[in-house]
Amino acid sequence: MKKHSFQNFQIDHCTLLLQPQLYNVAYCLFKIIFGVGPDDLLYEKRKEWAPGQGEQSMTFAVCVGDSSKKEDTKKEIELAKTIFAVVQPSEPTTQSSHVRTMLDGHKQAAQWQHIALRTDDLLGFYKFAMDRGVQFITPILKDDADNLIQVFSGEWYFPGIQSSGMFFEFLQRKPSDASLAAIEAENRETWFRDKTFLGLYGEKEREYQTGKVTPFVDFELFGLISRQIEGKKLWEITESDLEKIEKTMLDFTAKKRKSA
Repeated sequence: MKKHSFQNFQIDHCTLLLQPQLYNVAYCLFKIIFGVGPDDLLYEKRKEWAPGQGEQSMTFAVCVGDSSKKEDTKKEIELAKTIFAVVQPSEPTTQSSHVRTMLDGHKQAAQWQHIALRTDDLLGFYKFAMDRGVQFITPILKDDADNLIQVFSGEWYFPGIQSSGMFFEFLQRKPSDASLAAIEAENRETWFRDKTFLGLYGEKEREYQTGKVTPFVDFELFGLISRQIEGKKLWEITESDLEKIEKTMLDFTAKKRKSA
């Protein structure tokens, strides 16, 4: 998969717990939406819990950004890499698992919450993600006090389970005049600082009050992705699979826009 410059995200590392139904789909989304290439898959660990039942993927770690690749070498850098470690409860359901207990105890599909990823081209990434079916709960907002622009995604969860409470913020600091002009033309309401916090707060409150929480990708699209890798172990998902899934995402979004 092609790595785009706007996918060079920056943050510290975090650990993400996922229900098994979300685990392989999340792997595909990291590959396609976040631009994770072969060299960015830092590790993937497996274990055979019961003889004869085959290995199960326990965890994988991905690098979604590397600030050492930036051209501006004069910029002070504390941490070069942005890393996520992803864990699923891989044990048989008859065996205890602290990961499953954490997830089930919170009735969650995934467990962390608001992670902010910084990019040098928020508008470029936003269009890329939107074209592939990623859903956002706010327009791109501007915060004058911190000189940044930001947008918030839907939550990571799947049909038939309680929403996770975990979502992403994507942001760009010191946006260019051209970027600001493009956002102003799209939505003039973003030019009020209180809209950034209150807009997000109000939208999340509305979602939880109505019980209609926006997912990261549409549930129908989630099903299409899931069925394309059904029956495969994580390490059996190929570049060809990812190319077909990305086409599915693009086609789904184009069809949905046409019918809107």
